Amino acid sequence: MTDMVWAHVDDVPVQRFTEGITLRRLWEGPSDSKSYVVDIAPGAAWPHLDVHEPGPEEVFVVSGVFNDGVRDYPAGSFIHCPAGSSHVPQSATGCRLFVFYPAG
Repeated sequence: MTDMVWAHVDDVPVQRFTEGITLRRLWEGPSDSKSYVVDIAPGAAWPHLDVHEPGPEEVFVVSGVFNDGVRDYPAGSFIHCPAGSSHVPQSATGCRLFVFYPAG
């Protein structure tokens, strides 16, 4: 079990992405695969279109309600965004997301 890697979200440094949106990188693996916890404050939105290149993005809504610019996803929702897809992440009420980028 020496190859296992773990992190607790409260121990990971917070990176401010933009006003009301923070990122915490939990893990980075081979071929640029990585995972984050993303917190979106109430009323915050991604500042531009989020295009998934070169690979996909997978999102699990941990708490709150996430909106991709088209629809709301309540806590417990899983969203697979294939390579080439796009959205504008935002939340009217605030949310916490687990975001995974598989190797591209």
